[in-house]
Amino acid sequence: MKSQLYGIILDITWSKVAKNYFGKSAGWFFQKMNRENNHGKEIEFSLEEKKQLKAGLLDLAGRIALAAENIK
Repeated sequence: MKSQLYGIILDITWSKVAKNYFGKSAGWFFQKMNRENNHGKEIEFSLEEKKQLKAGLLDLAGRIALAAENIK
């Protein structure tokens, strides 16, 4: 997932993405992003979570575009 998000990974507040689009903690999100939990077990985003992340990022992109358009 990190490689797919490389172009924006430092520009997004992922804790807000976790909270706003998943209702989860930043820790949960980063474990998924890093594909490893606290016990060394490999985990990853499910297909449904990937769809949810994609929808969230598209929503965020739309909100950023709208804010940019409002600058006069």
